[in-house]
Amino acid sequence: MWWFQQGLCFLPAALVVWTAASFIFAYITAVVLRHVDPLVPYISDTGTTAPERCVFGIMLDVSAFAGMATVYVRYKQVEALTGEVDLRLNKLNRLGLLLGLVSSFGMAVVANFQKTTLFSMHLVGAVLTFGVGALYILVQTLLSLRMQPHVHSRTIYLVRLGVGLWTLGSIISSILIILMTVRVLRHHVQQSDGYTAHMISTVSEWFLAFSFISFFLTYIRDFQLFYLNILIRPTNYA
Repeated sequence: MWWFQQGLCFLPAALVVWTAASFIFAYITAVVLRHVDPLVPYISDTGTTAPERCVFGIMLDVSAFAGMATVYVRYKQVEALTGEVDLRLNKLNRLGLLLGLVSSFGMAVVANFQKTTLFSMHLVGAVLTFGVGALYILVQTLLSLRMQPHVHSRTIYLVRLGVGLWTLGSIISSILIILMTVRVLRHHVQQSDGYTAHMISTVSEWFLAFSFISFFLTYIRDFQLFYLNILIRPTNYA
């Protein structure tokens, strides 16, 4: 049996691979068609012009659905492992489910509201995806801390903590650089004002995106250990 056939580990693996592919495919298409400069454009800029924005939107919609499924399975896993004894842990688990679903929905908003079409909604989607997503990572890291060493090893906790700090650092650097940027253009030249700040901002955005999706790689080992069954019962009309 291959590793991805064990349990439900294909869910987080597929989520990470598919989302990364959507970013890379949109980037390659936008560069080939000369819709953006090849040197580290904003991720959003690679999905604002047809045809790449159409495929980018569809692929991120699939990622949003896969994200919701992964978040729900993680919630059920923690629920099954902890039971109803620890009320604080159960509340934290439910909070994680809510944050994860909202963050995944934000990904769909980003995909369907391009920055050149409706920038305000695109910004809302980005905040939901990465801002709320960072809170989701924090909650899951706290759950891992509370569940070690009986359920999670200390290594898993430290890895999730490291990815969480990576995500937080990327968010902070992105915000600071955006505030410092003199002007934002889709095509920057090295002689333009704020070029260095622009480059740091775009690199931070790519780091943020990949740090966020990389967190779900830490679920693979956990998801290999269980299956999720759905019980269907006929309604009794008698």
